[in-house]
Amino acid sequence: MKFSGIQKTSLLDFPERVATVLFVPDCNLRCPFCHNWRIVVDPKPPFLTEETVLGILENRRKYVDAVVVTGGEPTFHKDLSRFLRKLKARNFVVKLDTNGFYPQVLEECLGNVDYVAMDVKTSLEKYGRLGAKETANLLRSIEMVKSGKVQYELRATVVPSFVDAEDIAKIGELVKGAKTFVFQQFIPDDTLDKSLKSLKPYTPETITKFADVMKDYVENVVLRL
Repeated sequence: MKFSGIQKTSLLDFPERVATVLFVPDCNLRCPFCHNWRIVVDPKPPFLTEETVLGILENRRKYVDAVVVTGGEPTFHKDLSRFLRKLKARNFVVKLDTNGFYPQVLEECLGNVDYVAMDVKTSLEKYGRLGAKETANLLRSIEMVKSGKVQYELRATVVPSFVDAEDIAKIGELVKGAKTFVFQQFIPDDTLDKSLKSLKPYTPETITKFADVMKDYVENVVLRL
């Protein structure tokens, strides 16, 4: 494994934990609203090696006990499960962020993670706008985490025109029966599609209405606004 970057301390990326965040390069999608697009479109060295990353983690044990592996798309890399085993062998609590498009790799990883955050970015018919050629693997991954034993959340960043009112029930049907679904606010900052920098986010009131609809489909709805 190689890494494009590291955030040594985060209070936001792992619920109720202080974590170090590892950023993995490359992704199969090209979401216009992606904030990490540089490590997706054209990842460039210098990269951090596994040895360097593990050394940093060991030196920071008194500050953090959890590690978040995000991207890019971590499951794009077939050797991800091997790296996660190394983290668990060192007794770190591990969270994996994924877009769900590589269910075989995800399945190999589940025995070595404590928490999975999977994106369900929009309704199926809009996934083509994100660069997806098919969605069957996403559906497999959704069912995998829903039926598994690992703590998880399914989540969507509510980007206007990508997630609209008519999409909420469609997303709800995809995740029906899930324990937790999270709506995250869109921040029009440094996005892959520069035109989105001027896009006005939904108001908290609108997102709350989305949450009210989603409550018909899942046990718990969380707002991160």
